Amino acid sequence: MIAITSDFHFRSAEKSDCRAIASLYSISSDGVADYIWTKLAQPGEAILDVGQRRYERENSVFSYQNCTVAILEDTLVGMLVAFPMLVDKDAEPETDLVLVPYSKLEEDNSYYVCGVAIFSEYRGRGMGTQLMTLAEKHAASQGFSKLSLIVFEQNHGAKRLYDRLGYHEVAREPIVSHPLIHYSGDAILMVKELE
Repeated sequence: MIAITSDFHFRSAEKSDCRAIASLYSISSDGVADYIWTKLAQPGEAILDVGQRRYERENSVFSYQNCTVAILEDTLVGMLVAFPMLVDKDAEPETDLVLVPYSKLEEDNSYYVCGVAIFSEYRGRGMGTQLMTLAEKHAASQGFSKLSLIVFEQNHGAKRLYDRLGYHEVAREPIVSHPLIHYSGDAILMVKELE
C-alpha cells in the first residue's frame, strides 16, 4: 500500500485495472482521449476498448505501470496517471491540428500529471488532493524538482484546485474545437516547483 486514509487507500495499478483506468482517463481528459482513441479504433471497436488496450501495454507512458489507483472498500474509484516529461527535441512535430496545442504545452524535465479523476459518486472525500500530493512524492523520489499539468481554463473546479496546490500558469494555447472535446477557450500549462 502506498498511502492509507480513513476509508480509502492507494496502490499501484495492475493490468486488471485497465478498463476502469480507461474510463477514468476519459473523464480526466475532457474528451481529448476519446478523440485520440476514436482515431486509433479498429473497425467496430468501441473507444473505451481502445483505451483499455492502450493502458494494458507495458513500457509506454500510457500504461497501467504509470498509474496509481484509489480503492474504497475493494472498489476502484479513482486514478492518477503521471510520468516523467522529457521532451524529445528530435521528435517529429505533431501534425493533427486538434492535438497541436497540447503538444506545445510540454514542460521539459518535469513530472507530468497526465490525468487525475474520481468517479463522480465518490468525489468530495479529498481523494483528488491526496492523489496530487502522491504525485509530488513520486516526482521527488524520481529526482524531479517540478511537476506539470495541462488544464482547460473553463474547467474552473480543476483550475481552482491546482491554484490552491501551488501550481502557476506558464503558457496557454487556444483549443481547436472538436465535437468530442468538452471545452473551448485555452488549454493552460501549469507548473509547480518542489521545495
